[in-house]
Amino acid sequence: MKKIYVILLTLALTTSGFAQVDRSRLPEPAPARELKIGDYETFELKNGLKVFVVENHKLPRVTFRLVLDRQPVKEGDKAGYLSMVGQMLRRGTTTRTKEQLDEEVDFIGAFLAASSASVYGSSLTKHKDKLLELMTDIMYNPTFPEEELEKIKKQTLSALAADKEDPESISDNVSTVLTYGKDHPYGELTTEETVENITVDDIKNYYNTYFKPNIAYLAIVGDIDKKEAKKLVKTYFGNWQPGTVPAPQYEVPQPPEKTFVALVDKSSAVQSVINITYPVVLKPGEPDVVPTRVLNQILGGGSSGRLFTNLREDKGYTYGAYSRLSADRLVGEFSAFASVRNEVTDSALVQFMYELKRIKDEPVSDDELELAINAISGSFARSLERPQTVASFAINTARYHLPDDYYATYLQKVQAVSQADVQAVANKYIMPERANIVVVGKAADIADKLTPFGEVHYFDHYGNEYTPSAAPAIPEGLTAAQVVGNYLQAVAGNHKLDELQDVVMESTASLQGQELHIKIANKMPDKSMMSISMGTMELQRSVANGSDYAEYQQGNRAPDNPNSKLDGPIRGMILPETAYLAKNLAMELKGIEKVDDKNAYVVQVVLPSGAKVLEYYDTETGLKLRSVSFFKGPQGEIPMSFEYKDYREVDGFTFPFVMIWPLGPGVNMEAKATSVKVNSGLADDLFKIE
Repeated sequence: MKKIYVILLTLALTTSGFAQVDRSRLPEPAPARELKIGDYETFELKNGLKVFVVENHKLPRVTFRLVLDRQPVKEGDKAGYLSMVGQMLRRGTTTRTKEQLDEEVDFIGAFLAASSASVYGSSLTKHKDKLLELMTDIMYNPTFPEEELEKIKKQTLSALAADKEDPESISDNVSTVLTYGKDHPYGELTTEETVENITVDDIKNYYNTYFKPNIAYLAIVGDIDKKEAKKLVKTYFGNWQPGTVPAPQYEVPQPPEKTFVALVDKSSAVQSVINITYPVVLKPGEPDVVPTRVLNQILGGGSSGRLFTNLREDKGYTYGAYSRLSADRLVGEFSAFASVRNEVTDSALVQFMYELKRIKDEPVSDDELELAINAISGSFARSLERPQTVASFAINTARYHLPDDYYATYLQKVQAVSQADVQAVANKYIMPERANIVVVGKAADIADKLTPFGEVHYFDHYGNEYTPSAAPAIPEGLTAAQVVGNYLQAVAGNHKLDELQDVVMESTASLQGQELHIKIANKMPDKSMMSISMGTMELQRSVANGSDYAEYQQGNRAPDNPNSKLDGPIRGMILPETAYLAKNLAMELKGIEKVDDKNAYVVQVVLPSGAKVLEYYDTETGLKLRSVSFFKGPQGEIPMSFEYKDYREVDGFTFPFVMIWPLGPGVNMEAKATSVKVNSGLADDLFKIE
């Protein structure tokens, strides 16, 4: 029942041999010079639209990127609607339905996308008029269909449900709230409640207020010249009407007066997600921007950074530790982050704080400085190979009121950064003594170890602080086997469990707009089958027949996996608890934890392969609420949480009619049962292994 297939794409990295060089010495850098940034032409329409044209005739393609230069918008109790504006622009116009738009875009091999503050289109040069016709159609004539908004809201709610179980998403949420505050537009979170509040009028009001040419920049890049571009722009954008656009002001968020720990309890976590974060006042174009770029490169900008070298290479606490120091017109952010094993959470934090303090107190070495400067210079130089970079530079120069030669002299500014400059900005922007330390992990294992770093406060996945209550005590004498037995009895009701001879459950689920059909069949005591189909095509199937087990992908048998052969027959059962008891698997009652505001007994089960599963049973009803399996990923074990809801009675037996399956970190699929049949006399052929 919990068996899912995960297809991983592996990228192979090849290396070439080089002549021997003296690796103990870094190459001498060439003196920095003023760069020749690619040429661009600019003009402005009477309606205020500012246009930048970058010619590049290497390929017969052209792109149009429109950017709205607006202040951040506070969404309030309708947080999330901004993320829907772009999608709604593409869902139909007064002249075309969504399907017609998609068909016409596909017919010319173009790409057309939008967000709340941009519209982007790309096509072959010969189709540029058609592309602009489509692009301006969604800009000028959107209909914002109600039924399309409901689809988007449904997708958003599904994503939110998945995010609740994803430690990285939880960390992002809490970090956002603590860094900026809920009253700042950067600190707002999309929740189920705010999504339900969103209406088409919210989308329309935003569109009517902010889609104005006098706050817009249009970058045209590709196989086109200024004369032709100007003609096109006047034709398609000349009648766009300007208007007054709000420019609200916001309070600048401040870091906390002293460092404290924000702990989010994730009881199934085997890793702790750490993020040390706070706001910084650093605006684009300010003199400190370049030295802070060098500072961050040395501290945590990549695999040569101090955080990576310390926490991964030296200590082996994590697969990667990094930092980020960003500039922004309103307020920037510093963060240092990693995912580490539960048992080294406090040790990792010690090293984080050590490195933050060290980069303030000690000058960086000559080698570190040179390596960082070379890395930044190389990245900048490579970016110049893309014509879109020139357009971005042009827009940034205008938006942020940068000097005309800001990017032309960028490498000179990078090369001029000294050790003293790095230490100066470190002392200005690195503040381990005034940071939010956000940790998402298993509180029972790590909470006490976090107190040396600051007062520990508990937060939920949306950044709301709460006072944790003591977990209820396990009733004296209660065992894991009894909890599992109680669950089976709750399923059987007034029947004896051995009266259940077979059961077949058919469900439907939606994945990326496609409907899936899921069939799970069990015949006691040891036959099971699960298949997933799309239309008439079977995507995958697993079959267990006694001790034999096989998996199929699109009709072809997959290579046998030793662990799957051991655990697959159990994972594929609707009631794996029968096997837990029959096979006398090792089980341990770990405690009582909350699952959706319900108290649940947590039972750890060791499967035949040695893999562990955590089962959560309602302390009141005995029914299973959640099951957490652990799979090996590139950064260690990944917990995958399966939810069971909407229990209903079928011929005296009780089964969940809603199951939420994980497809990957932060991505879930909700399967709703359409049919459950008990003791229907399933034929053995259904469980035949070929």
